[in-house]
Amino acid sequence: MAANDASAEFSIERTYDAPRERVWAAFTTAEGLAHWWGPKGSTLKVLNLDLRPGGMFHYSMEYQPGHPMYGRFIYREIEAPQRIVFATSFSDVSGGITRAPFPQMQDRWPLEVLNTVTFTERAGRTTLALRGHPINANEQEIATFAGFFDSMRQGFGGTFDQLETYLAAARAA
Repeated sequence: MAANDASAEFSIERTYDAPRERVWAAFTTAEGLAHWWGPKGSTLKVLNLDLRPGGMFHYSMEYQPGHPMYGRFIYREIEAPQRIVFATSFSDVSGGITRAPFPQMQDRWPLEVLNTVTFTERAGRTTLALRGHPINANEQEIATFAGFFDSMRQGFGGTFDQLETYLAAARAA
């Protein structure tokens, strides 16, 4: 078991035509997250958002009505508005940690992924950079995570497209 394996680090970044405070708010408020977090085609419900070290963002996500999946962030560090660190995992309806709900990955996907997100502003535009790696994962879980980088780029790409749409609507309002 590797307590913390950054050798399988996923990274993605996107620059938005919005000030850092607006991007930060979209990433740290229930209203913001409800509008854009999650893959395209899913509906997200914020069940709990406790933005503090040790606090939790707990949510349900549905692709088909009546078939929710649950996820959570456990916040570790918050340095508003420039940096946030959290562990993500799948969860149950109560917020307890669970294995991935996909049969082909249940025993192969890491239970937790540690994410660091930074927000850097330059000339009114904000670059959001996300880095993530498995924690407390075994070799098979680390290898599975690394093997999904292309899929994760597509998924986060769609999620970050939704953030861009949300920020543009806020700018236009």
